[in-house]
Amino acid sequence: MSDEIEVVGTYSDTEEHESLTDQNSLVSQNGSLVDEIDAATKRKKHWRNLLSFWLLGLTNNFAYVVMLSAAHDILSQDFNGGGGGGGGDAGGGNGSVTPGNDTNTTNPRDCNTISTGAVLLADIIPSLLMKLWAPFIFLHIHGRVSLVVVLGTCSFLLVGLATSRIMAIFGVICAAAGAGLGEVSFLSYSANYHENVVSTWSSGTGAAGVFGAVTFAVLTSAGLTPRTSVLIMLVVPLIMSVSFWVILTHPVRTKCCSPCMKYGSISEEEEESMLPSSRPSPPLTFSQKMNLLPSLMKYMIPVFMVYLAEYVINQGLLELVYFPEDRAWLDHHEQYRWYQVIYQVGVMVSRSSVNFVHINHIWKTSVLQWINVVLFLTCAIYWWIKNIWLVFFLIFWEGLLGGAAYVNTFYRVSQEISEPHKEYAMGVTTLADSFGITVAGLIAIPIHNAICSLPVK
Repeated sequence: MSDEIEVVGTYSDTEEHESLTDQNSLVSQNGSLVDEIDAATKRKKHWRNLLSFWLLGLTNNFAYVVMLSAAHDILSQDFNGGGGGGGGDAGGGNGSVTPGNDTNTTNPRDCNTISTGAVLLADIIPSLLMKLWAPFIFLHIHGRVSLVVVLGTCSFLLVGLATSRIMAIFGVICAAAGAGLGEVSFLSYSANYHENVVSTWSSGTGAAGVFGAVTFAVLTSAGLTPRTSVLIMLVVPLIMSVSFWVILTHPVRTKCCSPCMKYGSISEEEEESMLPSSRPSPPLTFSQKMNLLPSLMKYMIPVFMVYLAEYVINQGLLELVYFPEDRAWLDHHEQYRWYQVIYQVGVMVSRSSVNFVHINHIWKTSVLQWINVVLFLTCAIYWWIKNIWLVFFLIFWEGLLGGAAYVNTFYRVSQEISEPHKEYAMGVTTLADSFGITVAGLIAIPIHNAICSLPVK
């Protein structure tokens, strides 16, 4: 009897052991499944963030690019006419472009009375002021983005519905302010994400150049007035809103609840789950920020020089590189628009290349860009380049250099600056290109006026 009981007990122990083994196996399988789900969720969030930053780069720079592409048209608009107007070379009112000086025998250079550098200044000074102001304020990121969306919407409305040149220029100012605030805010915010969002942001800003310039050139070439073309682009601020508030996944400490949590604060649950090394550092003081500036000069000075050269070309010289013999298929307005398109294609290609090509010595791009300045300056004065396709190639090369300097600079900052300083460094480095563009605008106006007074040799 005892033997039987002992056998049963042994059988019971075996059964219990098998049951525990099955449970452990089930737990292990469940754990693996949970890990796979977590990994898939993280991958999904990662790709959503990459897509979102690409779209944010696209929409942030779109209005800025369109205003520069439309610079020649904005300065040529007849705000007092009463008739309807067509495309780039149409006459009449309704904001259409008045005839250029294609038939002008006294000044074959076909110059505007005001350089497109004036539009550049209206398009960059507000952006520069925003970039100077933004790194030193603590406005919540959601408040900043809301302001960017409002400014972008106002820019398209003011330019599209302008009844005077002043009103159109004010629309350009709104576009510039929005782009400046957006750039410094989104690049600073990228410190909360994987470093690859810097690459996708830069690629998006490059794509903005292409899509903005191409969209404006195609719509106006198809017969729409510059006004109508600009108003169609009101969809862009809507896309930005969806990208930021729907597609992008936000860190808990930056989510906007009701009421909004102060930027930089974290919940108790998040703080407990974070490693000490990954907890957010306290905000930098003003003196700490100023002390950090000298160490950022090695990133900022080369970018300043590249953008100074680049925009002297774009807004001071390209308008004067004109091929009257090609006006049968591209008039002066259209030549300028397509110069902008080709330049932006070069920018997009190079800004999308940082994961494949790294440039550590950014100063080399500035040297090459200043060689381009000499080429375009002599071309604008002497018209020694007789083939528009060669100019197209040089403009594409110019865009490649500018885009490469931008993306490699910010990639290096994201790699080399320590975490406590990275967010501020990303934001303040954006000042370099804006300072360069501002100085270029100031230089472009007298260069334009001087060259326009010269006879064609």
